[in-house]
Amino acid sequence: MISHKTTIRVRYADTDMMQFVYNGKYLEYFEVGRTELLRHYGFAYSELEKLGYQLPLLEANLKYIKPAVYDDELEIEAIVEKIHTPKLFIKYNVYRKNDNELLVEGFTEHIFIKTETKKAVRPPKIYIDALAKYFE
Repeated sequence: MISHKTTIRVRYADTDMMQFVYNGKYLEYFEVGRTELLRHYGFAYSELEKLGYQLPLLEANLKYIKPAVYDDELEIEAIVEKIHTPKLFIKYNVYRKNDNELLVEGFTEHIFIKTETKKAVRPPKIYIDALAKYFE
């Protein structure tokens, strides 16, 4: 298992009429957590694209526990438990940083595809090699 935490601050534009973070924004926050997790472990998503791969979303799930509001500092924790599978499954926890309160939890599931063909493929060796050393 690998995990990484990324901190972001809620912008005014992220909030809705109730002054809560708009529910759809959390998928963007998950994306930030996911890309920073990969970057932290030495495999930026841009590298994957340069090699001719993409990771489209297959499924997403979010459970809203408490709202975040404008100017909250949030910590997005992204967790990967397996890398030797054709699908990339990432769990997320979103905490308010000042009190470590869990606000949202969820997951996204992605599949590796070749950019040219849009066909599903196994994870590229360079991805496995970059992350495998952290699973040992």
